[in-house]
Amino acid sequence: MKKIFTSLPFKLLVGVVLGIIVGQLAGIEQMKTAGDGVMNVVVTARFILSELINFCVPLIVIGFIAPSITRLGKSASRMLGVALFCAYVSSILAAFLSMAAGYGIIPHLSIVSEVEGLKELPEVVFQLEIPAIMSVMSALVLSVLLGLACTWTNAVTTTNVLEEFQKIVLQVVTKVVIPILPVFIGFTFCALSYEGTITKQLPVFIQVVLIVMVGHYIWTAVLYIAAGIYSRSNPLDVLKNYGPAYITAIGTMSSAATLAVALRCAKKSEPPLRDDMVDFGIPLFANIHLCGSVLTEVFFVMTVSQILYGSMPDIGTMILFCLLLGVFAIGAPGVPGGTVMASLGLITGVLGFDETGTALMLTIFALQDSFGTACNITGDGALTMILSGYADRHNIKEQNLKVDL
Repeated sequence: MKKIFTSLPFKLLVGVVLGIIVGQLAGIEQMKTAGDGVMNVVVTARFILSELINFCVPLIVIGFIAPSITRLGKSASRMLGVALFCAYVSSILAAFLSMAAGYGIIPHLSIVSEVEGLKELPEVVFQLEIPAIMSVMSALVLSVLLGLACTWTNAVTTTNVLEEFQKIVLQVVTKVVIPILPVFIGFTFCALSYEGTITKQLPVFIQVVLIVMVGHYIWTAVLYIAAGIYSRSNPLDVLKNYGPAYITAIGTMSSAATLAVALRCAKKSEPPLRDDMVDFGIPLFANIHLCGSVLTEVFFVMTVSQILYGSMPDIGTMILFCLLLGVFAIGAPGVPGGTVMASLGLITGVLGFDETGTALMLTIFALQDSFGTACNITGDGALTMILSGYADRHNIKEQNLKVDL
């Protein structure tokens, strides 16, 4: 019970509820003077917290992407290349499926985009600007070039520095960004409640979460059917053993925390999974294969864009977002909210979301993150089937492969 009360989704939920209540009270006409004072504090605090989060975004990009490239580049193994290709293709195809569903479904949802009747928020009292050290795209390009160059030159010292930097950034995320998220999101929902936006759109949020969960099951089925066809084996022989891993992922919301259970489930699936491919693939995919989280994020950003900005991003922008999101997902940490935290730069840089859109995105993503993680973990079994089938097709002898994770 204690874990529930200290978990991030519970804290976010408390922030959302308190924010909505305070926003509604501040909007009551009889409390106008006190309400205006409260909202001055809310919009100012939200602005400062938003600046702090945006400052951390380029650091997160460099800290997660660059070390991931150096780590993958340490081995010239053909199986590593195949695993990386499978993870990326699975993520971007899931993203494109979600994008297509978004364009087909979101226009038919009861989304009220017009702003008539909404209250106007007060101005920010104190603007403490915290400029980022570089733009998000600059951070992405630097991460890719730095990671590749370290691999090409076998730069051991720089590689170790990047590994240390990743640990530092992960601590910044864990001890700074994550703790302030419930407060930031509480202030954001307070503002939305005061304006009147949230009361109009609450039924839409519930519908969207249910739609995304259905998408998880569809994509998991697609992965296992494809894996069964390629490996010429019965996918149910693997899928039937993944119940404990699925439940654990829902409880932990972390691919990394579910790894031990996932390995145990995969070991029970031999055959059709090869023992060496399980030892190699399951730990690797837990860090680079985040198809469920990607599918969720794409549908959610389209919904939030429609709600807050009156339209969804154009198809060219969404294609670019999906392709880049696949790269960011490979470098994202297997921790709660890792995908959306690693890709905050894409949300703000490519899609142009402001602090309200970012906060709304973080909230609805986090409230269903457990099911996205469960989809990620379960999908790892399908990709390991593909690795096993590839090894058998190319007469690669079974051996004990170990990946430095």
